[in-house]
Amino acid sequence: MRIQELFQKGVSFVEFVNQDKDTYQEKTLEIYHQIILEESLQEAIQRISRPINVLVFAEIWCPDCMINVPALQKIADYNSHFNIRIVSREGNEAYMERYRINGKPKIPTFVFMEKDFTEIGAFIEQPQMIKGIEAKGNQVEIIVAKRKYRKGEYISETIREILDILG
Repeated sequence: MRIQELFQKGVSFVEFVNQDKDTYQEKTLEIYHQIILEESLQEAIQRISRPINVLVFAEIWCPDCMINVPALQKIADYNSHFNIRIVSREGNEAYMERYRINGKPKIPTFVFMEKDFTEIGAFIEQPQMIKGIEAKGNQVEIIVAKRKYRKGEYISETIREILDILG
């Protein structure tokens, strides 16, 4: 199956969230509804003037998906050029080969593509800022950063990173 075919099989954000009727759905929607973007980020999102296809590998139960998939949807709310389709990691690992970290397919993985499905870049799992804090190894800093991240306090970092990928 080609990447375009996999993309077409994907579901929307609403369909993704509705895969669960309980805690995961509630947490994902809570994070989505609390996202308020500063004006400069809104403007940067709105400046993107070409169609962007985003193939998302995600699972509703994944904590990183509950944070970053709503961030991606918020971008699409501000710019209709974004076409997001979400597929399960399970059964699609072969498509994730190029995006593995330490040999494992991580979720969420967002693959950004032009209109013709030429790849632009990818966002994998969580923002670099969190990965950087983890790499330093200071346990107190890691715990504090992870707690804030899980509450959705670093969503702007995810969005800035996505905008950087798109150039």
